[in-house]
Amino acid sequence: MRRPAVAGINLGHDGGAAILTEHTIVAIGEERLNRTRYSPGWQAALLYCLQAAGLTLADLDLIGVSGLGHTPPAPAMTGLRHLGIDERRVLAVDHHLSHAYTAYSLSPHEKATVLVVDGAGNAGDTETVYHATPAGIVRVAAAPAGRPRAGGIGATYEAFTNYLGWHEQEAGKVMALAAYGSPNAATTEPLFDVDGAQVRGRLNLTHQEGVAEFAARTGADFGPAGGRGRGLAGADAAAYLQHHTETALVRLAGAAIALTGEPRLAMAGGVALNCVANEAVRASGARDLFVPPPASDRGQALGNALAAWHRATGEIPRRPVHADSFGRTYSDAEIEAALRREPASGLVERRRCAFSWRGDADIARTAAQMVAEGQLVGWHQGGSELGPRALGHRCILADPRTVASRDTLNTRVKHREGFRPFAPAVLSRAAEDWFTPLSAPSLLSPFMLGAPRLHPVRADLVPAVVHVDGTARAQLVDPDHEPLFARLITEFHRLTGVPMVLCTSFNDTEPIVETPAHALATFQATELDALCIGDYLAEKAPSRQNGIHDRP
Repeated sequence: MRRPAVAGINLGHDGGAAILTEHTIVAIGEERLNRTRYSPGWQAALLYCLQAAGLTLADLDLIGVSGLGHTPPAPAMTGLRHLGIDERRVLAVDHHLSHAYTAYSLSPHEKATVLVVDGAGNAGDTETVYHATPAGIVRVAAAPAGRPRAGGIGATYEAFTNYLGWHEQEAGKVMALAAYGSPNAATTEPLFDVDGAQVRGRLNLTHQEGVAEFAARTGADFGPAGGRGRGLAGADAAAYLQHHTETALVRLAGAAIALTGEPRLAMAGGVALNCVANEAVRASGARDLFVPPPASDRGQALGNALAAWHRATGEIPRRPVHADSFGRTYSDAEIEAALRREPASGLVERRRCAFSWRGDADIARTAAQMVAEGQLVGWHQGGSELGPRALGHRCILADPRTVASRDTLNTRVKHREGFRPFAPAVLSRAAEDWFTPLSAPSLLSPFMLGAPRLHPVRADLVPAVVHVDGTARAQLVDPDHEPLFARLITEFHRLTGVPMVLCTSFNDTEPIVETPAHALATFQATELDALCIGDYLAEKAPSRQNGIHDRP
């Protein structure tokens, strides 16, 4: 009997597509292809997934679809009919249930409490609890009826992010800024009331207007709106928000576990990307906490495909993940086409510079040597990450031992706020020597979704990747699951005595690169020194009047 092939698409922001078969998962966000951050849409992503899986639209038995709004999208409103997809092959999936599928199906837990927390789902959902077992995913608690969306944890975090001067999708900047402030300096007013598994926030309005109204009502001093990290009041506002978010999540997680009776916890939704809060939840007793790497709406398409598989087969899909590599791998021919600047590669050069390139028999060793020498190296290997963290497939690598490498990376390539920390990718076997016992390796470790604390004597050795509070947004790299990346770090360890490299996403202000052409364009447009792409090395050549060095 033929096993089904199913797909998922997300109609909201962070649009994308996924395809699931018995032996394959492929997924990508639309922004990685159209190069517009947080982009809605799914058409290019679906074509990408079909090609990677070797399927056509006719091969798909069911397509799961989700979106924002009061109700899930009706099949007739998805646009799939224009592609010849009968509405009977379309499954509408509740937004929070889609998150629950990614949290449970990608986890190692046979049974779990699932907690979904985000800015908004369908029907006013902001915090939802599920009991997940092989028999199904059952909703057991949700936000209080009639409470406005502004009172949710995710909407509150978005509102403060807006107030401080950023897009609501840039909440990670607020999390980083919080370490520089005091949680009680702006006000001692509570921000959330948690009653069992229900949360009532104190904001009455969404976006920055909600924070301004709350400040006027309580006398809180959050500083002027739009400060973007300038001034102590903004840091204090961020610290206040982060502290109360952590407190609310800890209480909510405990109540959720008590409701289901399942001690193993899986979380999803945009709030689950808050790695500092995740560490607080773990410390409170949820030691087996799992968060999928695409926890935010970037994972909606995959969650919809998982839901479609359940509907098509009657079986809850169990696909535990050890690495975030849901994209396709590019062939040597595709890489060489980009390096030769062939139009068919899709190369769009924002800046054209001289470089040379060659094949390399040991690309991991070569990259490690370059990083140890202080060079900034682009690393494009295997299938891309679906989540927002760079985890060894589409990243920029630098030496963690000097502050100069961090500052150079910021000024020459990333152009980010100086208060934001860079993350280390660490050999898993070295974790106990570098991190405190309370920050032991966990299910969060492979995905940069925790914030372990470094031993103080070790922190001074890697100042480029330690945040001001002594934590690091670390990825632990297991050679069994990420052999090439682990080999690079192992070689760097041999050369320097340090078992980690600085690892950040391969982009400047655009979305993370996907194709070899994207990688080459960003390599040229920034001041990266080298690009390791598959088994090929590209290096910047000395500037010449006329041109471009090519392969000899």
